[in-house]
Amino acid sequence: MSVYQYTARNIRGKEIPLEQYKDKVLLIVNTASKCGFTPQYSDLQKLYEKFQDQGFQILGFPSDQFGEEPGSNEEVDVFCQINYGVSFPLFEKIDVKGEHRHPLFGYLTSQAGFTGFDQNHTGSKLLHMMLEERDPASLADDEVKWNFTKFLIDREGNVVKRFESSIDPLDIEPAIQELL
Repeated sequence: MSVYQYTARNIRGKEIPLEQYKDKVLLIVNTASKCGFTPQYSDLQKLYEKFQDQGFQILGFPSDQFGEEPGSNEEVDVFCQINYGVSFPLFEKIDVKGEHRHPLFGYLTSQAGFTGFDQNHTGSKLLHMMLEERDPASLADDEVKWNFTKFLIDREGNVVKRFESSIDPLDIEPAIQELL
């Protein structure tokens, strides 16, 4: 199995087989426009621009499951282009956890489970404390915990690593380079 067996609708509603990204290194990210981590769009775009010619692709999947992506698909698309110059593919808003989650995210989390937050990282500590207060049971499962969880995929479609929300995209650059 690999990510290539899945399809998803792009931000304009067209069904896209992920197989079209075969032989590329992928970074699949669940995103949101009204999140404290939203500025990560900027560094994601930088990574995309730097490595796209070497076979690197970012796929953004907006989700409102954490109450931070209230807009329509069109509004999300416009927001990302105007505010962050996003040119990597965005997909329709989806659920990334729970019984209605998109099958792709079920696969991703089954291949790269939650291993905890880096308690030496301030953002990770704060996210852990917030989840501990709001939804402590969520810390015990492999579901996506928050917006901007990132999954790194190799050229064969295998999930290589999961990076939690507070990990800055630029900190992932060495792992990306290893796969290119």
